[in-house]
Amino acid sequence: MEKIICGIQQMGVGVPNVEEIWKWYRKFFGVDVKIFEEAAEAPLMIDYTGDKVQARTATLALSMQGGGGFEIWQYTSRNTEKANFDIQLGDLGFYACRIKSRDVKASYQFMKSNGADVQNEPQNAPDGSLSFFVKDPNGNLFQVVEGSGWFKETKHPGCTGGVAGALIGVSDMERSLKLYRDILGYDTVVYDSTGNFDCFSALPQGNTKFRRVLLTHKEERIGPFSKLLGPTHIELVESLERTDVRKIFENRFWGDWGFIHLCFDVQGMEALKKECESNGFPFTVDSGSTFDMGEAGGRFSYIEDPDGALIEFVETHKVPVMKKLGWYINLKNKKPGARLPNWLLSAMGMNRVK
Repeated sequence: MEKIICGIQQMGVGVPNVEEIWKWYRKFFGVDVKIFEEAAEAPLMIDYTGDKVQARTATLALSMQGGGGFEIWQYTSRNTEKANFDIQLGDLGFYACRIKSRDVKASYQFMKSNGADVQNEPQNAPDGSLSFFVKDPNGNLFQVVEGSGWFKETKHPGCTGGVAGALIGVSDMERSLKLYRDILGYDTVVYDSTGNFDCFSALPQGNTKFRRVLLTHKEERIGPFSKLLGPTHIELVESLERTDVRKIFENRFWGDWGFIHLCFDVQGMEALKKECESNGFPFTVDSGSTFDMGEAGGRFSYIEDPDGALIEFVETHKVPVMKKLGWYINLKNKKPGARLPNWLLSAMGMNRVK
């Protein structure tokens, strides 16, 4: 089977308290549909957890508006460690998570009037699109951006959907493009701009000089959940002035405080593995056959981007629709690239948590 990148499945977020932060994500982003919740050890991630098997609890949640979800992840065997330095624009890794909005100005007003830690007013990016930044109660940074490819109208007062991509700090733009553009299929450059940017000025070190490249995909994504996950953008940001850039996760474990991975829903994992290896991005973790997540199952793997940020791939084999009725979607024998019908994707919304 050939490689298919179906979309961004989720952004992994390491938190000290899953229930507390998920309540905030439900209120402000409308990410309120629980796909699974599981407490277990993570033996396959031992290379990223201090050579020791760690225990954790994880909740995967989506918005029926569309967009990727959050895998909200909390250690239960140790404390969740924060970075011991102030993370600044240009530091390496997942700096901000993009959240799609139907109306950026309305999202801004909703968040500001409800006490969210909004960083700036909506401002224009180099392509003219509006966005603003907001921090969650743990200090993680989100960029609320103009969205497209909506799945359903949920009447969420913040006008937002789920994950629409990421803003990623990189040390060498051309090396990073080899992965994000050439392998992950973000083949369209929306802009490639160098300079100082007003829309960054509210961020730490945001008034310095950067090269920023915004990527998207020309072709509509295909695959079982592609209609729900929708189109996404990746923005790569390289500092041209700072001499003190650091890896956001240096000296910390996967699963610690912050954005721990960016996960893509894929098909054709073996073809993807060969392509990644031949381009210098070997799988560092590979579950092999079906890995059981309790209520969901599939094969998962990880690679590192050129600066060590973790990209996860998940080939979904089983996902719950209505657990109480024992209703699951089995994807193992589905035609590659085929989309699930809208009514079946909509049925997942029955797992909504208010």
